[in-house]
Amino acid sequence: MSRKSASKKPARSRPERPVKTSKASSGSAVVRGEVRQGVQWVTVDEDNDGQRVDNFLLAQLRGVPKSIIYRVIRKGEVRINKGRVKPDTRVNAGDQVRIPPVTRKEKPEQVAPGSRVQGVMESAIVFENDQMLVVNKPSGIAVHGGSGLSFGLIEVLRSARPSAKFLELVHRLDRDTSGLVMVAKKRSALRYLQDELRQKRIRKHYHALVAGDWSAGVDRVDVPLLRYEMPNGERRVKVDDAGKASLTTFRCLERYAGYSLVEASPITGRTHQIRVHSAWAGHPIAGDDKYMDDVSLKAFRSIGGQRLMLHAWALEFTLPVSGEAMRLEAPYDDAFNDVLRKLSGRLKGSDQ
Repeated sequence: MSRKSASKKPARSRPERPVKTSKASSGSAVVRGEVRQGVQWVTVDEDNDGQRVDNFLLAQLRGVPKSIIYRVIRKGEVRINKGRVKPDTRVNAGDQVRIPPVTRKEKPEQVAPGSRVQGVMESAIVFENDQMLVVNKPSGIAVHGGSGLSFGLIEVLRSARPSAKFLELVHRLDRDTSGLVMVAKKRSALRYLQDELRQKRIRKHYHALVAGDWSAGVDRVDVPLLRYEMPNGERRVKVDDAGKASLTTFRCLERYAGYSLVEASPITGRTHQIRVHSAWAGHPIAGDDKYMDDVSLKAFRSIGGQRLMLHAWALEFTLPVSGEAMRLEAPYDDAFNDVLRKLSGRLKGSDQ
């Protein structure tokens, strides 16, 4: 055999370094830190009837950037009953929606709420039906995780109810404010209740212990509020003509030596509204480390005050679907009651 016709041994190539992969739920392999989701066919239920398809996909593909969702719609990869769609196409109950394969970043493992905190939150529910539930949120628990918090009220409820298809906050409370928070169990209920809030048909009544003898002539505070950030990134609010119109009505419930218990009813829903309006009126809320001066805060701590003395006491609203008028009230927690008991010996009188 001539040298020309002799077969050459293939050159030994250096083996490629294998790419580290992880298994997605569909069984496909993707780069570590990413999850590859295969084609899905989703049947639209009655709760999503009439929703825009882009919003429908955002809910179905949590964690996928909006840019990717709009790109797959534009490329025709999303279909409704096998037909192409536009972002503003509405889905109807019973429609079959094709969701194409997408890759999203894998969420880091979160600390799961323990059974004890789940039990505390479940026992704090003051009302529930098929559409919604209302929780008397404890002070010190955020309504949702983030900003260094592993979980909040909504994550605890979802962990306690793994079979629940939908649980979303209707509105929010500050972390240190206790009291009533509405949670929707259906998307239709969420839309209804949030529209009721926008139309100012849901009334919220808060109880607050404030510094000083509440001025008898002050029954409303109507000054604009502006959000801003401190140099350290902390969120604050101040009275400023450049801010948004804000209105809170007030009613004095009880007078103590050095303090007053008031009912505050926000007509608008600005961040820290009651806290800033109270401080602007000359009566900051006891225990408020953002808007109370250091001397007054120290005096409050000296009588055993450990929490922000603001409590979402009552809600007035109409139920989704039935339209039944509701009024719910939530009792104070032990810490709130303990401060009031200590002050009761210094009672000055009531204007009720």
